This record gives sequence, structure tokens and C-alpha cells, in this order.
Amino acid sequence: MAGMLRLKIITVLSLVFVAMLGTAFAINEKLRGKDMPTGKILTNEERAVVFGKATERPFSGKYDKFFDNGIYVCKVCGAPLYSSADKFDSGCGWPAFDDEFPNAVRKTPDADGERVEILCSRCGAHLGHIFKGERLTKKNVRHCVNSLSMDFIQETDIGRAIVAGGCFWGVEELMRKQKGVLSCISGYTGGTSKNPTYAEVCRGNSGHYEAVEILFDKKLASYEEILKCFFEIHDFTQQDGQGNDIGSQYESAVFYIGDSQKKTAEEIVKKLKNMGYDVATKILPAAEFFRAELWHQRYCELNKKPPHCHVKRKVF
Repeated sequence: MAGMLRLKIITVLSLVFVAMLGTAFAINEKLRGKDMPTGKILTNEERAVVFGKATERPFSGKYDKFFDNGIYVCKVCGAPLYSSADKFDSGCGWPAFDDEFPNAVRKTPDADGERVEILCSRCGAHLGHIFKGERLTKKNVRHCVNSLSMDFIQETDIGRAIVAGGCFWGVEELMRKQKGVLSCISGYTGGTSKNPTYAEVCRGNSGHYEAVEILFDKKLASYEEILKCFFEIHDFTQQDGQGNDIGSQYESAVFYIGDSQKKTAEEIVKKLKNMGYDVATKILPAAEFFRAELWHQRYCELNKKPPHCHVKRKVF
């Protein structure tokens, strides 16, 4: 009986997928044959899912039983969606996650009036649905995602940089637009207390900087290129903060991870000094990084506000 029921479910879902495939073509005829922001051309099946809101057949996706370390990004725009650390085997037939990158996923009532649909916050691509109360993990939530909605980047291809250059809203907003950048997360680092709050950091006596953790694709950008972009989006000569944001929490700093990053940062600062700049940026060993509150993440993007004290300019 269980086998027959499973066969019926798969058959019904397959018919739904075929029907919605045609809908996707009609909706997105103007995109046919054109490159996506990721530089790829989507297959018919991928279009049916991400634009037509179809569902791939259960147990057919390449990421269903896939558990390599890395991050999952949106098939359409390349925005980071999920970390492999939050993936689990739910047995449902689709990739399952119990958490997402901060503000990476938009949740909205599904057209069926019962489920909650999940979409890429950046481009609106359909990902799948979210379910709660199943008690499958401690977080008690399951993001049921189509493999066809995502691409995967191996952990070995991902670099990490931590920088501080004034209000993290502006640093995050401008750095996430740089070539090779996968993710920018606002947070706090360099202080003595654990899990500081925004209010504590703003008082300027916790020792923390407003910082941004940057994940980048090492096949597309080097650590040196990421740092050069960082120096070009803020005033690295200002001693006491950034713009009108004054205080130690707003000072410029590079937090190096290992000797190689330290050497690269020192070489860039030396080059800037040779160019005549009075560099105020500190080069410090990386300390524990604490994510800032959710409302800080992708603040400028989601609130449609430009950075108030950062601007991209050519230096190198």
C-alpha cells in the first residue's frame, strides 16, 4: 500500500510539473535564450521551477542526498541562500534546511492558501515551501527547497574576509556588489564580551567594531582583490570613525585570518602609503565574529536606502 501511495504521489507531482512548465514558458518568454545574472542560461526545467513555481519530482534532485560542505546559492541571481551546516536529511525527497542566511529568503502565503512559499529575497525566484512543527530538528522548521532552484559552491572554493570601515550597512551594501562576493554579513568583532548587542556597541565601550564578514568565490576573486575593493569604498585616512559616525566602533580595520592575509593587508597598506595616503586602517588578528541583529542584515538593499557615508571610488 505504501508503495502504491508513493507511486501515485510521484505521478500527480509529475503531471503538475508538466502543466506548470508551460506556464513558466508563457510568463518568461522574454527571457528565453538570455543569460541570467549568474551568467548561465536556465534549462526549461529550471525555468519551470524558479519562474513558474513548479515542483521537481521527489527524490530526483541532485542535492537531495548531497551533504558536501559549502553554501547553496540562488540559481537565478547567485545570492547565498543556505549553508551546508543547516542542511539535514528529512526523508521528504527534497533538500531540507532548518535555517537560512540572514534575510536571504522571503516568506509569503502560497497560492493554495495553505502553505508558505519561500522565494529568493534578492530576485524573487521560487525556492519551495517552509514547514514548521515537524520536530525534525531542534529549530523545528524545514525549508523544503527544489534542487533546480540552487547552485552549490564547495567550501574549498570559498574565501573569508573580515573588515570594518564605519557603519556596517554601507560596507555590506557596497562590498556585496563586488565581483566574486557571495555573502556579506554585518556583525561585531574585536571586543571582549560575547554576543554584544547593537546598543552596547553603539555606546563605544565594548571594544567591538561594526564589521562585515565577507565570503567570496576564490575562483572569481582573490583576497587581495577583495581588500582593494574594501579600501575603495571607505575613507581609510579618517582616524576617528567614518563620515559623521564618530567612535572607536566605526574605525577602519582589517582582521586577518592567518599569515597570508596579514601579509596581503600589510602590502596593500604599504602601497597606499607609497601613493601618499596617510592610512589610518588598523591590521589586527581576527577575533570571534558575532552576527548583528537580523534587521541590520542587507539593510540598505531591503530598505532601498543608499549608504550614507560610503561611496565607491577608484584608488588602485
